[in-house]
Amino acid sequence: MNDRRDLVDRLASVPGRLSGAALAASPEPPALGEWTPSDVVRHLIAVEQLVWHARLADLAADDHPTWPWTEPDRWAGDPGAPLDRLLATYATARASTVATLESLDEAGWAKTGTHATYGELDVTALMLRAVDHDEEHLGSFER
Repeated sequence: MNDRRDLVDRLASVPGRLSGAALAASPEPPALGEWTPSDVVRHLIAVEQLVWHARLADLAADDHPTWPWTEPDRWAGDPGAPLDRLLATYATARASTVATLESLDEAGWAKTGTHATYGELDVTALMLRAVDHDEEHLGSFER
């Protein structure tokens, strides 16, 4: 159970870390063809909603869902939103993910689905993919 708590805590820490990194970064793309901080946050909002929320809902509703590879572009909602509002939107979306995880019992954590690329994933393995994705994008601010 402690590993799950650590995982949920890691997921819950991302909005604060992202906020610090995105607000400290130049608002311009770091290089030609790369995303601005706002673009990165918009992408993370889309992934949170279209991937993590959707897959957790699939696990709750189905015995063993299957998922294709999905890499959403940037969230198109709230056009023209400043970075701080995008960060708040992301924080709200991630808080929903954390709340879902905190509501799971043993049976909920044990549910599995099959990903087209990663194979069979339980909730922990799915959320470890979320952590990896988060770290990849947080790392983009360090380059």
